[in-house]
Amino acid sequence: MSVGAVARESNTGNKRRRNEDSFVVAPPLFAVADGMGGAQAGEVASKLAAAALEETNPGSAGGEERVVALIQEANRRVYERSNADPSASGMGTTVTAALVEGMRVTFGHVGDSRAYLLRDGVMKQLTEDHSLVNELMKSGKLSAEEAETHPQRSVITRALGTDPDVDVDTFVVEANVGDLFLICSDGLTSMVGDDDIFELLERHHDDLDRAAKSLVAAANRAGGEDNITVVAFTISADDGDTVQMPAAGEDEDTLHGVQPPSPSVDTMVVPAEQAEAAFLVPGSPEALEAVRREPIAPAARVRLVLAMLALLGLAGVLLVWGLLR
Repeated sequence: MSVGAVARESNTGNKRRRNEDSFVVAPPLFAVADGMGGAQAGEVASKLAAAALEETNPGSAGGEERVVALIQEANRRVYERSNADPSASGMGTTVTAALVEGMRVTFGHVGDSRAYLLRDGVMKQLTEDHSLVNELMKSGKLSAEEAETHPQRSVITRALGTDPDVDVDTFVVEANVGDLFLICSDGLTSMVGDDDIFELLERHHDDLDRAAKSLVAAANRAGGEDNITVVAFTISADDGDTVQMPAAGEDEDTLHGVQPPSPSVDTMVVPAEQAEAAFLVPGSPEALEAVRREPIAPAARVRLVLAMLALLGLAGVLLVWGLLR
């Protein structure tokens, strides 16, 4: 075992009633899942995914094959529950998982929960968000600054549970002794910038539990708009079973300054093919076709159609105003 210190912290945040995040800390496996869906469906989805990761025996498979098998099983459980239980219809969850095997760390990733690596005073984001704003940034239609405040920044293009199979991004990191890996839900990254995340990890590198608590506290100070979950671990030179786990009870939710919930943008899933629809002319045949050709959850469809109708109405008002000038 090459895992050194381990820390985890999960918090409801300041605006949500429930914590729909789940995590796995079962060395050599670590993961964060951020659920979504009406009522308690998001919580159900993330817990199903986390349980699948911990319980599934992928046989002799290792590395990327094992990680994909675990995430596909998690996807199957969420999808089947979503289709069998009307109250859970349309639910889904992100998942970002890391499997440590010696000095190799294999990642599997779906959604917009992230993984970071801190090495030798430099932090790097390892995963790429499966999100609308990321698709728009890659196509040059949105800057990084605009993405931070985009009204559809919570729209993701890939999630567990929305289809019978899911595309899983996998990659392997050749680890060094002293490496610090962080997996987190977007409740952290939407509230705390990468520079501040780096500063807190660097400052508390030798006290990982304090680092995790500091990250969650920073997200809550910034507004705590969403649930916040962080899982962190380091790579040790010792090949023995030297995992340093937090004390019992420290992985339980700690509700700091929870306030009555206020309206917030819920996460929804829009397939990547529909991302371009956000910048098509509202009501045009191309925009309507982009919405039609890939079915999504009913609630998500309603929100998307209403948004397009609102844009169409705005375009009409601007046109009339221009003609009257």
